[in-house]
Amino acid sequence: MMIVSMVGILVAGFTIWKQTDGVLASELPFYQDATFTPSWFESSDEIPVDFHAIPAFSLTDQDGMTLTEQDFEGKLVIANFFFTECPGICPSTMGNMRRVQDAFILDDDIVMVSHSVTPEKDDVEELSTFASQKQILSSKWHLVTGDRGTIYDLGKHGYFAEEDLGERAPDTGDSVFLHTEQLFLLDGNRRIRGVYNGMNSTSVLQLIEDVKTLKKEL
Repeated sequence: MMIVSMVGILVAGFTIWKQTDGVLASELPFYQDATFTPSWFESSDEIPVDFHAIPAFSLTDQDGMTLTEQDFEGKLVIANFFFTECPGICPSTMGNMRRVQDAFILDDDIVMVSHSVTPEKDDVEELSTFASQKQILSSKWHLVTGDRGTIYDLGKHGYFAEEDLGERAPDTGDSVFLHTEQLFLLDGNRRIRGVYNGMNSTSVLQLIEDVKTLKKEL
């Protein structure tokens, strides 16, 4: 395994390259914890069997279809967290996710998933309406709802979305999901290979390029 030898910083996001004998290589790193310290491997055989991957899940999308981790096996996944009534960062991040959808609209190896952080409000009907309004294609992009604990656990411990995810809200004592502008790129084994600022167009363009790079591994 090789640890970082050269780092490239992308405005409002981050892109990291490895350096081998003074030459920048195009492979994307792997991430396994909330520090997002990049690691590289010379071959797939070097990847530890217990290296972090998004855990098993069962959620429901805007068409009422049950989705599990098996539905994404062997595919590249772009994931994020949102809620339909979000007035802040979601319009921007979901708009940029739409750019990703349009970039890979004909590529069946690439799928997208947006997890609702208010699943008790965002039922199938609500997600279906939102998808129609935002021109989201269910064959490409899944808006998912389900058990609140499952989604929060995925966000905090699967994607390492935010350290303060699920902290108690001031004055209410309620546990809320402080959602994030981050977009996540997963490989065909549900391992995190890239993290991007979904509110920054330059970062999203880098995501699109990284998807093309990662697809060469398929």
